Amino acid sequence: MKAVMYGGGNIGRGFIGALFSQSAYEVTFIDVDEQVVAALSKEQRYPVRFVSNEGYEDVWIEGVTAVHGNDSEAASHAIAHCDIMATAVGSRALKYIVPNIVRGLRLRWTMAKAPLNIIICENLLNADKILGKLIKDELTAEEQVIFDKSVGLIEASIGRMVPVQTVEMQDGNPLRVCVEKYGFLPTDKAAFKGSIPHIKNMVPFEPFDFYIKRKLYVHNMGHATCAYLGDYLGLDYIYEAINLADIRIIVQNAMQDSAMALSEKYDMRLNPVLLHVEDLLSRFNNAALGDTCKRVGGDLERKLSADDRMIGSARLSLEQGIMPVYIAVGIAAGVRRMIEERSDLKQSAEAAVQILHQVSELDQDDQLTRLVIEMYRLFIEGKTLAEIRSKADQIKAESLHGII
Repeated sequence: MKAVMYGGGNIGRGFIGALFSQSAYEVTFIDVDEQVVAALSKEQRYPVRFVSNEGYEDVWIEGVTAVHGNDSEAASHAIAHCDIMATAVGSRALKYIVPNIVRGLRLRWTMAKAPLNIIICENLLNADKILGKLIKDELTAEEQVIFDKSVGLIEASIGRMVPVQTVEMQDGNPLRVCVEKYGFLPTDKAAFKGSIPHIKNMVPFEPFDFYIKRKLYVHNMGHATCAYLGDYLGLDYIYEAINLADIRIIVQNAMQDSAMALSEKYDMRLNPVLLHVEDLLSRFNNAALGDTCKRVGGDLERKLSADDRMIGSARLSLEQGIMPVYIAVGIAAGVRRMIEERSDLKQSAEAAVQILHQVSELDQDDQLTRLVIEMYRLFIEGKTLAEIRSKADQIKAESLHGII
């Protein structure tokens, strides 16, 4: 069996490509990093290092090779002849890999091959629709019919945390990737064409929107909230931030509120989602990952946008009758950081309202805007996190007066 892993970076090598190899696939990576391509082609193996606060374990991933993405003939040949494929190139790079995918599909269709399922491992909402449109825009009307029948675009929820790799993490081997132990891969069960392949730790599930939102509104939201609160205290690392009691309480309560909202919306049992929250809090504490508040909280334009982790989880909570005050604390801390990073703005309630309107698409009189601004004022007044948490506790308690 043959697999193509388009993208030989941290997720490609450190997660999906490794799962393919461990599921008895011969894996061909496609990448444009000449050093990675050359090394994979020569060594045909690489180490993945599972790191934790207790130490590390190296696992060798065997039976791999690589071709350069600019070698369109080799890349399309690999795609035409594979049994399963995945992408992990970054959402902004998807458009650049489409020509090779299209060429590979056209070659594949001349051979009447079985359906091809492409697992899309990008941090991107509606990734299947976006990639599908990019591909179909390059196909004829007749080819689009064949595409719809024979190609499955499978959304995936990437929960494994893989930080930016340092020279120290490589430990003498530039192919080594340091990752956490968590290794489950939820995928959209309904999107597969033909039989669902057996891939280690893959969890096909429907309705898959629940898993997409769980990753975004619980994992990503909690991670970002931790980063923004760490920023406020001048901390460098996520593990430092989550080990402070007030940050942990705020992050945990924010994640629990979002978990309850998701459970209500999708009619899913709450207990497994709450257990997922507990697991994430423990994983945030993994100092060996060296994950920074700067990295986790970066790309604020996206993370504070209307449908992303912060605003999306708060809106969903309000829709389900849950007061998202702890999520609002995280949003306020993120807005504070965004204003700090912009030379054209100074910290003020007016600037915060402007950010919430322009970036988050919230009106000034929106309930969520008012809640965030109330929390934001505490930050710019220099309140301690204990004081901010206490105010959030008070607002939360007032929202629960009708609870029997």
